[in-house]
Amino acid sequence: MYIGLTGNYGMGKSFVLSVFKELGAEVLDSDEIVHHLLQDKKVISKVKKILGGQAENGHGALINKKIAQIIFNNNEIREKLEALLHPLVFHEMQEYLRKIKGKQRIVIVEVPLLFEGGYQGRFSRTITVYATQKTAIERLMNSGISRRNALKRLKAQLPIQTKKKRADYLIDNNGPKRKTRKQVKDIYEQLRKEMLTKE
Repeated sequence: MYIGLTGNYGMGKSFVLSVFKELGAEVLDSDEIVHHLLQDKKVISKVKKILGGQAENGHGALINKKIAQIIFNNNEIREKLEALLHPLVFHEMQEYLRKIKGKQRIVIVEVPLLFEGGYQGRFSRTITVYATQKTAIERLMNSGISRRNALKRLKAQLPIQTKKKRADYLIDNNGPKRKTRKQVKDIYEQLRKEMLTKE
């Protein structure tokens, strides 16, 4: 089963993904795939062309923090980068799935822009991790992002209420981690049962 995991910035997707991994699921993080793609010279060249030299250091290397600043302040550049990177990310995911084909697996894929990109049809089920905007902003600020930039990041995504309505499963990540773990475990067990009944 191929499961799409989403949510908004600061709402705890990465923590939930780590719990699924602990429980035995195969996990894929689209941000890690992007990081891997940005080691490819051809991809780097195309990214630099879109950014117009705005996110490079004195040696021509890309600076991730500058890229983030640019894309959250320029919708046109963000959309161009997404149009370049998203197909490459899904290609990498498909290659991974091809390698494990035939094995009994639940694969959880973290895709921040799952619903924004209309990618839900690629997955057997979808999960939205949610928290209040206040909680998300606090978490982002604790990670070193200013309140202003945290709000910009949240506004660049679909409202979390929209994502909650579109998902098959919901995980409330406002409370302590033990409560989140319990929800993840319950969903994982449901997915396992569903997979077994399909055999």
